[in-house]
Amino acid sequence: MKKVEVVKNPSKETLDALGVRQWPIWTKEVSQFPWHYDSREVCFFLEGEVEVDCEGGDTVRFGGGDLVTFPEGLTCTWKVRKPVKKHYQFD
Repeated sequence: MKKVEVVKNPSKETLDALGVRQWPIWTKEVSQFPWHYDSREVCFFLEGEVEVDCEGGDTVRFGGGDLVTFPEGLTCTWKVRKPVKKHYQFD
């Protein structure tokens, strides 16, 4: 089963090595929507609070300050609990 990886409060060195600050920014209001990942996404949450229900039963929670990796092929439902602002990059 595809797993979402969450790194709480990654180091500045980790973020700099990834080049996170140069990635585009995505924002989203409080909402709920289905999503499928056609490719791997890595994102760093600047703000917000999210709960993701993954196909297969896992629920993952994350938000501001978290570095999150969504694997290619994952199908899930996003529940945006507090408005999101994140840097993101697809592989």
